[in-house]
Amino acid sequence: MGLTTPTLGVILLTAFLYGAWRFYGFLHIVYLTPLSDLPGPPSSSWVYGNMRDIAAVDENLLPDTWFMRYGKNLIDREFFMRPRVWSLDTRAIQHVLSHPNDFPRTDELQRSLRDLLGAGLLSVWGEEHRRQRRILNPAFGPAQIRDLTHIFVEKANELREYWTDAAARSGSVRVNVNDDLSKLTLDIIGQAGFGYDFNAMNPEEKPNELYLAFKGLFMTNPPIFALMPILLFWFPILKRIPMHRTVTVKHASETVHRIGAQLVAQRKTAILREASEKHLKREDLPGRDLLTLLVRANMAEDIPESQRLSDEDVVNQIPTFLLAGHETTSAASTWVLYSLSRYPQAQQKLREELFSIQSDSPTMDELSALPYLDAVVTETLRLHSPTAMLVRVAAKDDVIPLSEPFTDRHGKMHSEIRVTKGQKFVVPVMALHRSAEIWGEDAREFRPERWQQPPEGSSAIPGVWGRLLTFIGGPRSCIGYRFAVVELKAILFTLVRAFEFELAVPVDDIVVKTTHTGHPSLRSEPEKGYQLPLIIRPYKAA
Repeated sequence: MGLTTPTLGVILLTAFLYGAWRFYGFLHIVYLTPLSDLPGPPSSSWVYGNMRDIAAVDENLLPDTWFMRYGKNLIDREFFMRPRVWSLDTRAIQHVLSHPNDFPRTDELQRSLRDLLGAGLLSVWGEEHRRQRRILNPAFGPAQIRDLTHIFVEKANELREYWTDAAARSGSVRVNVNDDLSKLTLDIIGQAGFGYDFNAMNPEEKPNELYLAFKGLFMTNPPIFALMPILLFWFPILKRIPMHRTVTVKHASETVHRIGAQLVAQRKTAILREASEKHLKREDLPGRDLLTLLVRANMAEDIPESQRLSDEDVVNQIPTFLLAGHETTSAASTWVLYSLSRYPQAQQKLREELFSIQSDSPTMDELSALPYLDAVVTETLRLHSPTAMLVRVAAKDDVIPLSEPFTDRHGKMHSEIRVTKGQKFVVPVMALHRSAEIWGEDAREFRPERWQQPPEGSSAIPGVWGRLLTFIGGPRSCIGYRFAVVELKAILFTLVRAFEFELAVPVDDIVVKTTHTGHPSLRSEPEKGYQLPLIIRPYKAA
């Protein structure tokens, strides 16, 4: 039975009105929003907005140019011309980071992290995040990191011996330190995170199943401004297409969770055997690796049942440990050696301080008592933060306060920024870390001495560590920042005492692209991916 003319007319009218309503919504978001009054750069594409412009400029430097031209508060355009607020105002940044439920991650990023990591600490939100963090916090306290320091040193010693053997024949060796440090930090998080040996630094060992799964999960990430993840979020039916990336991640995730479940079961069995003759309380629960500490804390009798994590919750922390525990220190240790290679005087000054400790196996307290080591680490994490920017989205209409007013396109002064639900806010981590207003005209230079007396303006940066946003701030700050800092110090202590480092390629050939983790690559060899070639020579004291 066919449709009558009136019925067809109603359908067409309804479709037209729905389309008009959606089109008006698009126009309102793109052009009629009050954000359009903010200054900002022109867009080069209706599809990509300014996203490709950002990705095309090395070292994430385009936002720095924008802030110099348009002021501390501006807008750019993301995919399909949707506006985003950028702000260097530390009060605005503090407001956004201190209200994570009002400014969560974007839905597409949140879905992507959930698919990649499961329901671990990095990918859950709200009350679930608070519950998981409450259980996890004790495992990342100073006492626990102190117990793990020997693992950091032992693994760094393995890399030292490997490089020593490689340089023995000719007295020096050219090394892609990015690759070797990535393997080192993977071995460290394997042992310190959950008592697992990846054998990543042992070239004679066949890669094990979890190592291959790790590579499948985290070493094939798409570019940070790729369009496909956005389309997959908007049109989930596209996930049914058997794309290589989707299939690889699915298989790797299943492998990580299967092996993770085995590790958790082993820990629980061992702990129950140990506790068979006594009742467990939190203070009675010593341990080594983070997974054991977590399982022990989760099984303690003074934890209410409603606050415990399920076995699946615990398993979901393993890919989180892998990603967060590996990438930050891998990238940071690479950039420290890059900086010390460019500035040999700083390298020698650091080496002299490190030799003030007689032992080859320093404790966490000894590492923490070395001021120049601390300055070198902090300066590196300022200039080479693994995260270049954070993107948050308003979960409701809100007013973002500012520490100083700004002038909009029409010459009107504003002391706040009004955002509506769904609008995005960009925290420009790297631009803030390179702000000449805060750090001075040498803000882009590696100068550890600045930390002898940090600039007054840096105290307003709302980070959890070091007057920086490297480990973010607020309730969603990085839970493992102590782990990362002490691990980095232990690696530097071992390697800088043992070797001299110099660049193996011209400094202009080394570049960092706008990626998830900011690893270096070479302009002359982009097809080879991340790399930092250095000449390494065993150090011989005069």
